[in-house]
Amino acid sequence: MDRAALDVALNQRIACGGWCPAGRLAEDGIIPTHYPVQELVGGGPAERTRENVRDSDATVIFCWGKPRGGTAETIRCCVEATRPHLVLDAEQMEVADAAAAAVAFVRQHAIEILNVAGPRESEWPNGYAYTARVLIDVVAELTR
Repeated sequence: MDRAALDVALNQRIACGGWCPAGRLAEDGIIPTHYPVQELVGGGPAERTRENVRDSDATVIFCWGKPRGGTAETIRCCVEATRPHLVLDAEQMEVADAAAAAVAFVRQHAIEILNVAGPRESEWPNGYAYTARVLIDVVAELTR
């Protein structure tokens, strides 16, 4: 879901970035250089998650059903760092409802730096499309 967020931000010319594991490694290979993320030297996915939570004002977590694995770890990192977080479960929410919830969350917490997280593409094949649609609607509403 982080790539969906980066793609939406890049397409909308919104400043974006964050951390990625050492070697720019991702499930599908090396993260392309057009994504403005910094390598976390010596760090893997868990360390990357922790740093992205720490460096943001809040996190929106996309999922399909109960968060598991790294997605659940992101929630734990938010709780430990006392950072606001919002879980958007696509199994329970249509795109419009998820976008409205995210807009309200951003406004409520006056978020300037938003971390976006969720499961890997292999764990939720439709996650990229859902996340991108939600974030496009969020950006449209927040830039009116």
